[in-house]
Amino acid sequence: MKEIENILESKGVRPTAMRLLIYKFMAKKERALALTDIEDAFEKADRTTLYRTLKTFEEKGVVHQIDDGTGVQKYAVCDQGCNCDLEQDLHLHFHCNTCGETVCLTEQKIPHINLPEGFVAEDANLVLKGICDKCTSVAS
Repeated sequence: MKEIENILESKGVRPTAMRLLIYKFMAKKERALALTDIEDAFEKADRTTLYRTLKTFEEKGVVHQIDDGTGVQKYAVCDQGCNCDLEQDLHLHFHCNTCGETVCLTEQKIPHINLPEGFVAEDANLVLKGICDKCTSVAS
């Protein structure tokens, strides 16, 4: 847990017991999670506390939000060194149409896009949709 404490503190997040547990849970999953996934794992926790934790993590760059087209916002833990910067640090996401999981493809960077003068980008999201490796191996 000390390592998680250090990660949170380095991002300016006070490492409360609940924040440590949520971070550990999310990091272990290695996929994007919806608020309901976290609620299911922490049944006795207050929903507002879970939501506020996710929002704090997002504001401080601990997690990033993914709109995978399902209508449900998902959150994934940022890699070490990631700052989720719109200009330099964007990557692809993959949503499996079979199992519904969304994963970060952090090795696949989105190239910088030069916008016309006067345009200001506020968000970018690129999601590939198809069948993940787990589901294609089950089908074979």
